[in-house]
Amino acid sequence: MTKQIKLSQIVPDHFYGKRLDQALAEMFPDYSRSRIKEWILADAVRPVQTITTSLRRFKVVGGEQVDIIADIVEEQRFGAEPIALDILHEDEHILVINKPAGLVVHPGAGNADGTLLNALLHHCPAYGQCPRAGTIHHGWIKATTGLMVVAKTIPAQTHLVEAMQAREITREYEAICYGKMTGGGFVNQPIGRHQTKRTQMAVIDGGKPAVTHYRVMEKYRGHTRLRLRLETGRTHQIRVHMAFINHSLVGDPVYGGRP
Repeated sequence: MTKQIKLSQIVPDHFYGKRLDQALAEMFPDYSRSRIKEWILADAVRPVQTITTSLRRFKVVGGEQVDIIADIVEEQRFGAEPIALDILHEDEHILVINKPAGLVVHPGAGNADGTLLNALLHHCPAYGQCPRAGTIHHGWIKATTGLMVVAKTIPAQTHLVEAMQAREITREYEAICYGKMTGGGFVNQPIGRHQTKRTQMAVIDGGKPAVTHYRVMEKYRGHTRLRLRLETGRTHQIRVHMAFINHSLVGDPVYGGRP
């Protein structure tokens, strides 16, 4: 299912010399640069003036009228379900939800319904217009609990993604790990798909850069309570990094191993 959008605007004179995609990203800040580039490649962007060069290399001079007629493809449709949500903040752009342990975030194998996504579709039907992958900005597992920020609209999703990439949003977590740690520190190790266990991630050469900071909050006889802050957001990052330094998380059935 697709939703068509139509945008039209005159290029400001002070954008003289900028590439078309750069100018459009500033003219239409509700949409990401990557999305605008996709529209250019799909011929959904047309300056009214006749041009003789590729749009990918076209530089504006100011005063051109640019029209965009593009389709936004909705991803797989999921059902709305009346599942109670603990909402701490809501406005026209975002939700802040206190996610309880035991609530699965996205439908998937073994969890076709009864998820946070199903609950959001019931609470806010317009939520279904957003691309699913980008609207919930936390890669949380079922057992995790805490505050989640959820974008209700495509513009809000775009701004949240850009803020996270610019590290304007800080993500902190608490966890209990095996072992008695003496002090805080950080792990700076690349993460990629495990070479033999394809459903798992691992620290590997050639993986994507990943940095996890941690500090000690409380010490126990054989365990330590940590507060962890992410610089990057790789899949399973905290669990992989803590297991890598031999302090796997309590309750982690995948990377925890035997204590």
